[in-house]
Amino acid sequence: MAAHLKNIAIIGAGGHIGKPFTNALLKTNKHNVTALTRAGSTSKIPAGVKVVEIDYDSEESMIAALKGQQFLVISLGVLVPEEVHGKVVRAAAKAGVAYIMPNVHGVDPRGEGEPHPILGTGFIRRIQDVEDTGVPWIVLTTGFWYEWSLALGDNWYGIDINKKKAWFCDKGHSPQNTSTWSRCGEAFANLLSLPESGASPSLAEYKNNSCYVDSFVVTQRKMLDSVQRATGTTDEDWEITCEPAEKRYKDGLAEMQTNPRRGFPKALYAHSWSKDGGREYTQKLDNDKLGLKPEDLDAVTKKVVEKVQNGWDPRVEW
Repeated sequence: MAAHLKNIAIIGAGGHIGKPFTNALLKTNKHNVTALTRAGSTSKIPAGVKVVEIDYDSEESMIAALKGQQFLVISLGVLVPEEVHGKVVRAAAKAGVAYIMPNVHGVDPRGEGEPHPILGTGFIRRIQDVEDTGVPWIVLTTGFWYEWSLALGDNWYGIDINKKKAWFCDKGHSPQNTSTWSRCGEAFANLLSLPESGASPSLAEYKNNSCYVDSFVVTQRKMLDSVQRATGTTDEDWEITCEPAEKRYKDGLAEMQTNPRRGFPKALYAHSWSKDGGREYTQKLDNDKLGLKPEDLDAVTKKVVEKVQNGWDPRVEW
């Protein structure tokens, strides 16, 4: 049986998804983990990680940093120019990296529309960046991040914990898969702990494809029930509004013109609850192959509720 990959490089090791990836890798004690960062970056990198500074405008610096790496994860922030992704990918290919996980985290590239009505062609273009080099790519499809989406309220999963308000698309019974940050990290680490090839499961099975994982399947109603159990409340204590997903989606698009910070998530999440959202992928799940055990929705929700009640905003460094 082939061995698992050992040398893993991560761009964005201190970010919302890169940090769980990095911490979970370190826990396995199976890999040499290298964080590639810009010079002067203030991102906090988990202890135990080798840090190498790179210059996105210098292919030579990126190639040098990536020599000997077997797997590269790219998790660039939204403010980083789009062309940087292609530069990194081409440098990785020239450095001999065997696999690349492009900056496509959460979405299902096989299930989303092309182009996606909100995300556009960005995630398709990033996969194409890798395909153009001939290096295999792997995407981890996790759905929306549960803690983030629940904590941020009305324009995300639609539940404002502190104000006790809920906005349901339609009646709040549309399902979709969602993952906690810890599940994302665990799934990633377990994926990279697989032998590179040989008997199933192996890393090679996911070449140029998605690995599908989740924590649980939720509906807005199911999440509100969980929040209510955590807060000891009932519907009588909440202001609940129902509106068609299509209307909320269109309202979000309109709001994007004047307030993109609110309009974007409103349109994105409303679309995800619609009949065309394509956000449930239960039949494709690889949880069992990766040895992922079921998570407790109420236990996770309770932690989110407590943090939000104490003023937590996941958009701020966590």
